Amino acid sequence: MTRILGIDPGSQRTGVGIVDCDATGRAVHVHHQPIVLLEAEDFPRRLKLLLEGLGAIIDQFRPDEVAIEKVFMARNPDSALKLGQARGAAICAAVMRDLPVHEYAAKEVKLAVVGKGSADKVQVQHMIGVMLNLQGKIQADAADALAVAITHGHVRATANRIGVSSRDAWRRK
Repeated sequence: MTRILGIDPGSQRTGVGIVDCDATGRAVHVHHQPIVLLEAEDFPRRLKLLLEGLGAIIDQFRPDEVAIEKVFMARNPDSALKLGQARGAAICAAVMRDLPVHEYAAKEVKLAVVGKGSADKVQVQHMIGVMLNLQGKIQADAADALAVAITHGHVRATANRIGVSSRDAWRRK
């Protein structure tokens, strides 16, 4: 089993989802939560909360690999910049602990878990609940993070079957 930490970065809330995946890509739920950053008095302190929060989760759950959602270009440049900074802080939390980081676009994640790249958040939440046999509504950011982790588990399993690295398997599409 490989433990995968999925991260859906955000400047107000960052979703965290952890799954254990076997060699076939079958995922078992371990943990999920949003890290709420709005309590901080300013944006730099939000980044500190994010870095510390992810560090504590990594130390507690000891993932083998990290999968993170890529930044999409939002309409608001300031929002996109803040999202990029939050994503950078999340990546730093992983690489400071020598964890490999794999990146996936939101459309790729939605395609992997729902079957269409234009799926909405409700569809992703529903499919994650079904795939991981979770009861009740899953917080949206945490569901997205679980979806990123599951996507990486599937890509990893496919790569192993065809004898290439996860990065090479995803590039061949």
